[in-house]
Amino acid sequence: GINVGISYVARNVDNTLVAYKADDFWKTVAIYAFCLVLALPIRALQSYLIPKLGLLWREWLSGRLLSRYLTNRAYYILNPNDESSEEIDNPDQRISQDVGSFTTTSLSVAVEVFAALLTFFSFIIVLWGISSQLAIWLLVYSVLGTTVVIFASRKLVILNYLQLKLEADFRYGLVHIRDNAESIAFYRGERQEFGEADRRLGGAIRNFDRLIIWQALISVIQRSYDYFSRFLPWLVIAPIYFAKQVDFGVFGQASIAFSQVLFSVSYIVNNIDQLASFSASISRLEGFQAKVDEISNAAGLLEGDHASAAEGAGAIAGAGILVSHVDLMPPGSSRLLVRDLSLAVNAGERLLVVGPSGCGKTSFLRTVSGLWPPTSGYVERPAEGELLFIPQKPYMLLGSLREQLCYPLAPDRFSDEQLRHVLEQVMLAELVQRYPDLDIKQDWPRLLSLGEQQRLAFARLLLSSPRFVVLDEATSALDVNTERHLYKLLAEREMALVSVGHRPTLTSFHELVLELDGNGGWRLLPAAGYEVGRTA
Repeated sequence: GINVGISYVARNVDNTLVAYKADDFWKTVAIYAFCLVLALPIRALQSYLIPKLGLLWREWLSGRLLSRYLTNRAYYILNPNDESSEEIDNPDQRISQDVGSFTTTSLSVAVEVFAALLTFFSFIIVLWGISSQLAIWLLVYSVLGTTVVIFASRKLVILNYLQLKLEADFRYGLVHIRDNAESIAFYRGERQEFGEADRRLGGAIRNFDRLIIWQALISVIQRSYDYFSRFLPWLVIAPIYFAKQVDFGVFGQASIAFSQVLFSVSYIVNNIDQLASFSASISRLEGFQAKVDEISNAAGLLEGDHASAAEGAGAIAGAGILVSHVDLMPPGSSRLLVRDLSLAVNAGERLLVVGPSGCGKTSFLRTVSGLWPPTSGYVERPAEGELLFIPQKPYMLLGSLREQLCYPLAPDRFSDEQLRHVLEQVMLAELVQRYPDLDIKQDWPRLLSLGEQQRLAFARLLLSSPRFVVLDEATSALDVNTERHLYKLLAEREMALVSVGHRPTLTSFHELVLELDGNGGWRLLPAAGYEVGRTA
């Protein structure tokens, strides 16, 4: 409404200037100033409210997606590290960057489209009153221009989608170098790392080069569309002005009304770059949400369904570990690792899993722990919280020493005395001396050796006190005496164990040995007298 009023003010300004009416001119300028004073606070409020609403929307949407991503082990199933996979790439970018782009651009597009519609209906009346012929020509012109731009920009959407992926891949490569800086330095692998990072950067650069070409093409179309549109009001209004059917001020008002209506109906033409990038963000978020929902559906945990479900096909909760007629195969693969496996581990029992490299030892642990669903038969495992898995390289979270020890439980669950005592039990008392403040945050994977990290994982284990423990070479970086000490701590607490290891000394801490031969076969033998490595 204010813009329509300004168009009439502009018309009156032109007419007063042509007629040399100074008093009327200054009155018109005063009206124009009043319109500006009225419009500026509205614009300022709009500039604050839209980004603020976008921020609140991003907070809600990011939290929702993050919650879904960390439910039903979706973060594990998506496997973003496999570049050859057709699954969802770079979920971290989709949550952190694409969500922000989506919420900000969505609100911007919504407000701009609403403003365009309001402008169109306001000024089309003004324009039609000046010249119906001009209004018709404008609509035809805008439809043709929009059609051409949409047709030419289809490639732009594809390139924007690909650019987001390539940029995220390059960033992930740099993060990988940072996270493995010490190993790279030991190997002196700078040349190889540079080559890989440069390859990823090259992919992003080449795609962006193609993007520049298409953006330049679209820009030429947009410029041509804009420049030619300036002549239309003159060509249509000039004949009726020379025929003295309208006054001179109509030229200015017609130009304003024409440009406003043209701007409103040319929204796609003027914003095709932004819309192409917006479309790419929508596609990535939609794909991410669909995949996470697919994982939830497969787990039987649809949103809003509060009923408990099994943790995987053929898996049920039980009092112990029971594997019945299970074929072990990696998800999505037809390679059979172990055939028709059946065994049981009850409370307090200890099983050692041995065999040559690649025979399926870790795959067995993943199936027992619930990471992999059985392809046949069924698996019983203890209820959640009663089974804990300790990998060869323990997970070190971003947090304090207190949080490291208590993970995955709440950090306030144990007192400082309990934490210091458990560190002494696992022979890490010097860690408290080095870092007396349990709440200080450090780069623990860099500060602690692998042996210290493995002992810290045992400290977590003692604090959590699960009835069943799955150990995947969890003492590989420790000496034999420390290994013996830690296993005795578990035995004192009568924890049931399923261990993978290669050291002969491990047999003394177990009652049974599951021997895998690497060809799908297996044997269950007494641990007494068994020699680890004799079949390797």
